[in-house]
Amino acid sequence: ATPASRRTYLSGISTQAVNSARMLHKAAGGLRQADAVSCQPLAWSPVSRRPVRDTRLRANVPAVEARRTVPLLREELVAHIASGCRPRDQWRIGTEHEKFGFNLTDNSRMSYAQIEKVLRQLESRFGWQPMIENGKIIGVSLEGQTVTLEPGGQFELSGAPVDTIHKTCAEVNSHLYQVKAIGAELGIGFLGVGFDPKHAIKDIPIMPKDRYKLMTSYMPTVGSMGLDMMYRTCTVQVNLDFESEQDMVEKFRIGLALQPIANALFAASPFVEGKPSGYLSQRGHVWTDVDNARAGGLPFVFEEGFGFDRFVDYAMDVPMYFVYREGNYINALGMSWRDFMAGKLPALPGEYPTMSDWANHLTTIFPDVRLKKFLEMRGADGVPWSTLCALPALWVGLIYDAQAQAEALELIKDWTAEEREFLRNEGPKYALQTPFRGGKLQSVAQKVVQIAKGGLQRRNLGEESFLSRLEVIADSGLTQADHMLALYNTKWGHSVDPLYKEFGY
Repeated sequence: ATPASRRTYLSGISTQAVNSARMLHKAAGGLRQADAVSCQPLAWSPVSRRPVRDTRLRANVPAVEARRTVPLLREELVAHIASGCRPRDQWRIGTEHEKFGFNLTDNSRMSYAQIEKVLRQLESRFGWQPMIENGKIIGVSLEGQTVTLEPGGQFELSGAPVDTIHKTCAEVNSHLYQVKAIGAELGIGFLGVGFDPKHAIKDIPIMPKDRYKLMTSYMPTVGSMGLDMMYRTCTVQVNLDFESEQDMVEKFRIGLALQPIANALFAASPFVEGKPSGYLSQRGHVWTDVDNARAGGLPFVFEEGFGFDRFVDYAMDVPMYFVYREGNYINALGMSWRDFMAGKLPALPGEYPTMSDWANHLTTIFPDVRLKKFLEMRGADGVPWSTLCALPALWVGLIYDAQAQAEALELIKDWTAEEREFLRNEGPKYALQTPFRGGKLQSVAQKVVQIAKGGLQRRNLGEESFLSRLEVIADSGLTQADHMLALYNTKWGHSVDPLYKEFGY
């Protein structure tokens, strides 16, 4: 049962929720400008001679900056990421979640024409500002939040940085209230699962974004499931801060090691094209073969001496996708970032990258945990409304409290690279029943949830109730995917169509 303290957040129908998101950014004090003295100084732009500040780039929104006339140095790239260090009292929480839009009549995916109507209604009714590409609306923004489109029209809310789980959850629920109200008038519903349960790629509309056209042509050349990732997956993730390089390293290692546990706890994608796939998290399975040059568990993060500079070296070796110039995505598929830094990029010979190009390049790297000027925890399936707020609660509890962070490090300290990779590959199939060290992953998940709960309790903000759903999942060993399969085999009569109504937002 949902605790009474969470009913306001889970109902999604409060009239106060309509406008609450507008207040959150101001309540949180806006985007932070301070930088911790324990990290490297800000990078300086040779073009403007002003420090390059973090603007918390939203998903797939390209950064833009004046062109450089001198080479970009490796040290500047390192300083760019290191400048994300922030004092503990300035740490924030940024939640992002994706969802499938579908037609209520036949559960088909909504078209771009329908998406355009939803975005325009967000603009006219709730005051969001349009984001235009090639004359088409491809997203909206409002006071630190954005709504953007994934390749197959998956709706993504990228929330503003806020200081409590209560605020990030209110923001999520305000957004869901808005899109549900608009969708009901247009005959559109929204579904929170990790993988499209019904449709083949050929049946999914392609969004009018040039970035996605480039990726669609490239993905089949580097992995077997890249197009599945683009068009048929949804996630919920949280973006979190660090105060120093050492703190970043500890959080990064905890995030990578425990990402399979998060994937298991949030497993909610057992179907492919109307049938059980054999995986409780089909989305998690997809990520095992998307593009191993830019995805995966990053074993080098656990090596002695890892830090900002080692991640920069890794990122520089990830093949490029594009360069963004004057509103256009210039094809740089498979080209070398190091060549770009030397002014030898075939797509733009003689031109040097800007810091914005670097920020854009970082958005094309897809490991289980991604480092920008903050850390992105990327392992969970998209989930139903009742579980959305548990994801930021889990990670905030684990790594925003010093004691919890130490306990999590102790838990994973002797896990081998082979064990971590085993969990990454086998966890999506068995979730909490995955065999691990003579037992099951369920016992590890129970410990993880309790560590997170202790961390939230010590924050003394009443946030631990957001973990109640995960406690039930961890203690029972039954994920949302398990419940979906049970319904499929009984009440639903071997059809996935009822899922859209029973698990829709």
